[in-house]
Amino acid sequence: MHSHENTARLLPDVAVQAQPHLAGALDWVGMDGIEVPVRFDAGDGNVERASAQVGAFVNLTRPDKRGIHMSRLYLLVDRHLGANPLDAAMIEALLQAFLESHKDLSDRARISIRFDHLVRRPALRSGNSGWRAYPVSIEASLSPEGFQLELGTEVVYSSTCPASAALSRQMIQEQFARDFDAAQPLDHAAVLAWLGSEQGIVATPHAQRSVARLLVRLADGVGFNLISTLDRVEQALGTPVQTAVKREDEQAFALANGGNLMFCEDAARRIQKALDADPRIADFHVRLEHQESLHPHDAVAYASKGVPGGYGSAA
Repeated sequence: MHSHENTARLLPDVAVQAQPHLAGALDWVGMDGIEVPVRFDAGDGNVERASAQVGAFVNLTRPDKRGIHMSRLYLLVDRHLGANPLDAAMIEALLQAFLESHKDLSDRARISIRFDHLVRRPALRSGNSGWRAYPVSIEASLSPEGFQLELGTEVVYSSTCPASAALSRQMIQEQFARDFDAAQPLDHAAVLAWLGSEQGIVATPHAQRSVARLLVRLADGVGFNLISTLDRVEQALGTPVQTAVKREDEQAFALANGGNLMFCEDAARRIQKALDADPRIADFHVRLEHQESLHPHDAVAYASKGVPGGYGSAA
């Protein structure tokens, strides 16, 4: 019986066979969609396990080399991510290991980690609660220019159009003028009943499910405080989508929508102000998407911190 070492010597490796007619350096080579468990502390001190999809890449600087060692990347991902909670130091060490395993081929490495993190959210009034799954993306790179890391997530919320609300109020006023003679004294009970009827509320403003997609670069030494960032953004918007909903919760949500009328520009500025006040965030990029119920297209706005050379400098 052959030993493992002898068997390995007998296996062909066509990847080492150069193809001079196809020589060229490559920006990135690797794997995407690697399935691996990760351990993540969202900032509440609880390290939760999640099923992640991982992309692992290095560049290929040698035009004369046909390919990289993909199995080395896979084994490093499995060894690091399965055993240690996610943090900046661990991810930088993993990228350094990528480069050490390809020191004759590569001088840049990057990784993407994507998973959902469950957060329990309380109902607005009923005392119930339910789970919200927030998507998390971690993108990191290591190059001669240094180590970079960014955290991505998104918040789903309701946005009620201020213009539509104003037009609806006008229609209600006009209906009131038709139903109640200005020359006659108002009957309190009749007005109260009218306000509670479909005949009284003849128009309602349009609202839509909306999404704020966030990318943040954390200040040095700061952990992944995902929940704190989510809380800050949801409080700034005032109308995040709900989980467990009884009638009293739905009524409270309607009240929140009425008190937080916003165009996409308003929502962008609310989030911009909230994140700008967080000293743990060095830079951020926000894409707001109001998935219009009036139009077949979306209303979109972008905002950033405005750091020189940061997200706002990109096209």
